[in-house]
Amino acid sequence: MARTKNRGFEKKTSSPQIVRWKLGEYIRLSREDLNRGKDDSNSVVNQKALLDDYYRQHMDEFESVEPPYVDDGYTGTDTNREGFQKLLSDIYAKKVNCVIVKDLSRLSRNYTDAGSLIENLFVQMNVRFISLAEGIDSYLYPDSISNLIVPITNVINDNFCYQTSKKIRQVFDYKRRNGKFIGGFAAYGYMKNPKDKNALVVDEEAAEVIKNIYAWFLDGMSKNAIVHTLNSHGILCPSEYKKSKGLNYQNPSAEMKPMWSFKTVNDILKNRLYIGDMVQGRQRVKSYKIHTQEQVPESEWYIVENTHEPIIDRAVFEKVQQLRKRDTRTAPRKKKLYLFSGFLHCADCGKAMSRSQVKGTVYYFCRTYKDQSKTACTKHSIKHNRLEAAVLYAIQQQIYLAVDYANTLEYTRTASLQKSQSIRLEALIEAKKKERTKIMRYKQSIYQDWKDGEITHNDYDHMSEDYERQIAVINTILDNLTVKREQLQNNVDTEDPFLATFKKFENIDKLTREVLIELVDHIKVHENGSISIKFQFADKLRRVMEYIEINT
Repeated sequence: MARTKNRGFEKKTSSPQIVRWKLGEYIRLSREDLNRGKDDSNSVVNQKALLDDYYRQHMDEFESVEPPYVDDGYTGTDTNREGFQKLLSDIYAKKVNCVIVKDLSRLSRNYTDAGSLIENLFVQMNVRFISLAEGIDSYLYPDSISNLIVPITNVINDNFCYQTSKKIRQVFDYKRRNGKFIGGFAAYGYMKNPKDKNALVVDEEAAEVIKNIYAWFLDGMSKNAIVHTLNSHGILCPSEYKKSKGLNYQNPSAEMKPMWSFKTVNDILKNRLYIGDMVQGRQRVKSYKIHTQEQVPESEWYIVENTHEPIIDRAVFEKVQQLRKRDTRTAPRKKKLYLFSGFLHCADCGKAMSRSQVKGTVYYFCRTYKDQSKTACTKHSIKHNRLEAAVLYAIQQQIYLAVDYANTLEYTRTASLQKSQSIRLEALIEAKKKERTKIMRYKQSIYQDWKDGEITHNDYDHMSEDYERQIAVINTILDNLTVKREQLQNNVDTEDPFLATFKKFENIDKLTREVLIELVDHIKVHENGSISIKFQFADKLRRVMEYIEINT
């Protein structure tokens, strides 16, 4: 018996049901599209014209049409787009059940997002999807959604974004390596050069504030005190200052009324931009699909020195960096730091010393002993007045030595001793070179003697090894003589900045914080009340002393 096709199913005929759709036109234009030109087919105007034309030709299919959902200047690599999110909201609210786009790349350039929207969300929500360029219509041609062209096109669109992102990143990295500024807004204190958007020029008004911040900090003001001073004087914080200059600057993390903060002042005090160095690449996006920022290790930053006019002198900047590392605190309601803040350490446990005032007398104690445990360390107590007098005396002695060294150096530079020493070294070097040349000739001659049969191979080996040893010894002597000659030629400069620093304080009779910052690295307090001071430039002073001993 013959099998009946489609057994169990009864063919029914009925009048076709007319479906009318709520249409939503989606239009997207990225920044990359904008750069291609106004007449490009992807422009907002041209996209809307194509979608409107389709609507006019199929008006009988649509019950209503919502205003176009437009994202102008948005990337398609994610769904964080205002117009797109409004479209999704209206789909969930049943205001739209048909979405039309010019092509698949307008909907999304993210392969995963595009597939999820078309194959999952739209299907679940019974949304008709139309893409004109690819001829996709999920209602009239259901198979068009499953056509191989859809995933292939989505992959191509995704890869286009990857390649574009890669090329842009390469261009940016090239500019960063060459010290070109690529930011949207110049840092506070600078502005973009009107003649070159990749160069910076000083903004004199803001630069004065930067200079004041550095000067106040060096003068002993805490960062919080600087913040209060700036805000109380009505000085606009960087974001408000940029807005006052007509710049369309937005700070997402800013408060309702932006003001100066500890972080802003701290960032200014450590920014190398203010000494003329271009520092870029401190943050980056995770990928071309995930646009959240992540911090970059300092070792991977792009730093190019001397690219623009500095606001702060390098020596001042270095002093500030040293101060920032110290444990500096101010007492309640105090704006300035104490004289020894950040300089005192316990000689045994290494912790910072704590300041206390007892009956009008100021003492310093080991912080471990005072705050943690009296068994962990001892008191290490010392009076402020005694400490100040001892430190001043030690600094005066160090200044006296440094100035004396400078005077001695000036003498040794012009002394005949140095000239005769140089002549002697040159003569020794020349003599050793001649000796080496003679031995090398001997070595060559014995090779010929061996070839001619005048000496045995065994004799040749022994004699050759002996000559090699002699040459090696002479080479070592020549290396040492050359180093001594270079040391003599590159003698210590009497105008070296560190010697000039000591000379600057030659006649001090009072200890100030400026003197401590310039000359002292740290002070250790011992249990018996004695102190030891580590001076700045200690290594350089030692080098000067050794040089004087050699040359006098």
